[in-house]
Order: sequence, then C-alpha cells, then structure tokens
Amino acid sequence: MICQFTLMDFAIMPNLDKFDIAILKCLQEDARATNVEIAEKVNLSPSPCLRRIRNLEKLGVIRRYTADIDRKEVGLGLTVFVEFKVAHHSRENSEAQQAALLAIPEIVSCFLISGTADFLAEVVVEDLSAYERLLTETLLTLPNVTDIRSNFAIRSIKTHGPLKLPERN
Repeated sequence: MICQFTLMDFAIMPNLDKFDIAILKCLQEDARATNVEIAEKVNLSPSPCLRRIRNLEKLGVIRRYTADIDRKEVGLGLTVFVEFKVAHHSRENSEAQQAALLAIPEIVSCFLISGTADFLAEVVVEDLSAYERLLTETLLTLPNVTDIRSNFAIRSIKTHGPLKLPERN
C-alpha cells in the first residue's frame, strides 16, 4: 500500500515540522504500518504520533490511503498519455472539459497544462483495441476538443514514486 497526498505550500503551512515530514516519509514507504511502528521510526510516543497523523489527514496533507496495484497483473497492459487541445477557452468550457475527463474511469491522472495542449491525461486500458474503443466512442466526443494526441508508454520505469520531501529541523 502507498499513501497518496499533496504537500501544501510550506510558506502557507509552516506548521509541518521534522516529525510531520518523518511521518509522511514513513507512510509513503508503507501506509499499512501501525501507529506504533511509525512512532518508533520517528522517535515519538504513539499518542502524539497518532495526533499528528490525524491532524495531517484533517489538514488534507494526507488525502487518502490506497493500494498500489500492478496494472499488468490485473490485465491493464497499456498506458497512454493523451494530450487534448480544446477550442473556445473560457472558465465554463474548462470546467465542462474537466468534469467530462473526471467521469472517464480509464483516466487515472489528468493535468491542466501549458504548451501545445490544454490537458494531459494518463489513460490505462487493457490493450490497443480497448484504447481505440475509448478514443472513438468517448474521447473524440468530449466537449470542445479540437485535437487529440496519443503517446503510448513502451515500458513503465517508475510509477507512483514517493515525493522527495524537504528536510525540516
């Protein structure tokens, strides 16, 4: 299991100290570790450690706990990075596009980007035939899409790597 979270800007959130960072590092290594195991690793007693973990969850630094599943082992052998260019840039169109992308379960991550495209999505499907169906039946029907570019992953080198967290004193 891995722990997925977002570290908020430290200028906005100066209350993250070396213990919080150490806890986050432990959770990235093993989100199933017990509170006692984490407390021991970060040199805290279990009660303050658990309070810190609950606080990190409450603040949204730790968003959720999830299993890291081997894609190929469950029959999802193709990863495609899809660039979307959209027409008619406006807040409403962008929100509609985002909502449409969020509704597609094959999209496992998606970003609003700068450059030649407007959105970059990571799509995970069984094989090329499954991607072709998704492309023709779903992606090409998205609102305001003017261009789609697909980049196929040949091999995964690193996925779901831990975040390099800053050191704190």
